[in-house]
Amino acid sequence: MVGYDPKEDGRINSKFEVAVAGSVSGLITRTLISPLDVIKIRFQLQVERLSRSDPNAKYHGILQAGRQILQEEGPTAFWKGHIPAQLLSIGYGTVQFLSFELLTELVHRANLYNTREFSVHFVCGGLSACAATLAVHPVDVLRTRFAAQGCMCAVQVYKTLQDAVVTMYRTEGPLVFYKGLTPTLIAIFPYAGLQFSCYNSLKHVYEWVMPADRKHSENLKNLLCGCGAGVISKTLTYPLDLFKKRLQVGGFEQARAAFGQVRRYRGLLDCTKQVLQEEGAQGFFKGLSPSLLKAAFSTGFVFFWYELVCNFFHCLKRTDS
Repeated sequence: MVGYDPKEDGRINSKFEVAVAGSVSGLITRTLISPLDVIKIRFQLQVERLSRSDPNAKYHGILQAGRQILQEEGPTAFWKGHIPAQLLSIGYGTVQFLSFELLTELVHRANLYNTREFSVHFVCGGLSACAATLAVHPVDVLRTRFAAQGCMCAVQVYKTLQDAVVTMYRTEGPLVFYKGLTPTLIAIFPYAGLQFSCYNSLKHVYEWVMPADRKHSENLKNLLCGCGAGVISKTLTYPLDLFKKRLQVGGFEQARAAFGQVRRYRGLLDCTKQVLQEEGAQGFFKGLSPSLLKAAFSTGFVFFWYELVCNFFHCLKRTDS
């Protein structure tokens, strides 16, 4: 169902239906996984080791970070920056799934490859994610800034979304909305490519492993395969996601003062060098645990809700006919 499949002529959705399914899957998923995203970003931006043995470390574990954020900032902190995050998810889901549908259909009409092959899903998934990233990256920067800043007046730089846009534009110029774009594009192609290709491959494995009489639910298969694809793709591309977050909060150091040490980076290579020198190779994987949980749930939910909405449209068509 994900991507163009000429063998399913009766189940092919219109481009509008694909766009709606992509946006709905992004909206619901973002609401559910926002707390893990906030914790992940806090971990990624912390220079100190994520360990109890470091007295200067503000956060050192998922549960500890969750309790501390709840005590200091209240439950709403877990949805900090939720409006730009929702705009990001809705826009990203719409562009990504629509682009993927168009690209796989183009491959089929050009008679180049079988549209269900691993390589086709990898390339088309990567390209569709790049298109979605270019479309929504400014919102991603806004989301990161809101999730990174503290709740206290002394360090709360942005009060509203409009205030953030105006302040960032005036103080840092228009290019601020594309900070971290380079590592994002470098990482997003293999990350999304692996998501789509692994999802398709895992579905085939699931159907091979599970006998027909044990296939309880198509929805369960979509959810489990999506979770697996999310974990695989995130693990392989995680360091670039960390570099992106570090670069996105450049020029925003005053809001990070309450969270520990802050660093300034001149670009992707300088960020890589400083993290390696000061935090070691393990620094490249800070926040990996909540990130893997988030990747599993978010990718699983995205494909689950996308397929569910597409099936809903298919049922409507079948009822009308």
